[in-house]
Amino acid sequence: MNDNNPRLGIDFGRVVMGAAAESGEADTVFLDGSHADAMRTPPEPHAFEVLARLVARFEQRAWLISKCGPRIEARTREWLAHHDFHARTGVPVGNLRFCRARPEKAAHCRELGITHMIDDRLDVHLALRGLVPHLYLYGHRREPAPDWVTHTPTWPDVEAALTI
Repeated sequence: MNDNNPRLGIDFGRVVMGAAAESGEADTVFLDGSHADAMRTPPEPHAFEVLARLVARFEQRAWLISKCGPRIEARTREWLAHHDFHARTGVPVGNLRFCRARPEKAAHCRELGITHMIDDRLDVHLALRGLVPHLYLYGHRREPAPDWVTHTPTWPDVEAALTI
């Protein structure tokens, strides 16, 4: 990894859209609700605005890297189009990666040379530890984050913590 050519990885579920509330409860409408309800699910507060600034700083070297099955992958692609995600954030349309198991995100990060990763799952960060130099654990948590990952409860926190 080389921070001279920084590359940003961003999880989708519970990070860009549908994050857990401060209570720890997750919104499951996107996963289990109707198609119309899923499309109405809003992005996380400030996600698009902060991502637009970060993606510009990373010179469009930014990828969504998400774990999901085929049905949710299709729904995610539809949600991104419905919310004009790529135009609003600057993440290139072709910069979407999907895998079927969370640890597989490491293979995508290795292949893409990701230097900074935003994800809400500690098990993902464990798989990326030593591979991705800058790890950001997104969302509200009941337990403290380990000292080897930067805890960022909100998108403004991500923006404040992320350095390139």
